[in-house]
Amino acid sequence: MRGIPPIRSRFDPRRRRPAKLHGDKGYDYDHLRNWLRRRQIVPRIARRGIEASDRLGRHRWVVERPMSWLNGCRRLHRRYERKPEHFLAFAGIASTLICYHRIIK
Repeated sequence: MRGIPPIRSRFDPRRRRPAKLHGDKGYDYDHLRNWLRRRQIVPRIARRGIEASDRLGRHRWVVERPMSWLNGCRRLHRRYERKPEHFLAFAGIASTLICYHRIIK
């Protein structure tokens, strides 16, 4: 949370923190909720044993879906390349192919 850069906005000055934080049941701890509230961030964390995490999935899935698409590429998933330049080149190729296939559909 401390490493998040300022959030750009067209109308307001830049915010230094997000307004809400969505998380799954793995982050359901009182000390984390209190830490977020002290920083005036509304925690949207599913409670263990009480809530289903289905409602949070609508927001979380936006980020996790592209990561799962990239994990479908074998060379990226296993990290066969030793040089970071080669890995980034394959990540760019995989991203291009994923976008191409999404446009065709």
